[in-house]
Amino acid sequence: MADWKENLITDSDGIEQLIRNTKTIAFLGIKPESHGDQAAHYVPAHMAAAGFEVIPVPVYYPDVTQILGRPVFRKLADIGRPIDMVDVFRRPADIPAHLDDILALKPKSVWFQLGIRNDEAAETLARAGVKVVQDHCLMVEESRLRR
Repeated sequence: MADWKENLITDSDGIEQLIRNTKTIAFLGIKPESHGDQAAHYVPAHMAAAGFEVIPVPVYYPDVTQILGRPVFRKLADIGRPIDMVDVFRRPADIPAHLDDILALKPKSVWFQLGIRNDEAAETLARAGVKVVQDHCLMVEESRLRR
């Protein structure tokens, strides 16, 4: 078995390859349109506009049933089909509570947004065979690929 540390993606080439192999993204912690000025909304909106399938999984906002015109899932486990990436908009200390759901979903990758880093959670995911990016903005990295 390959070293689990190979699943921790830190270089530009690895990030580019990961994004190019991604089509479906579940956004854990997405915010609704009423918070359009916050990254947890405009990053998923950008990715949807760039042609990615966006699956909203807000942690709060219990009355919201759609975000970006797509139905909301209350938990990752409720998605019920394969996805390529889980993009995480949660505080680092809140990530461990989602690990079981993330692992059960079996995404190819998990992306911790800019400013979000949890080395223990990243190791758990990497040891399970999931590729992990920490502390990078998906929108910035995806935009860089199109230049």
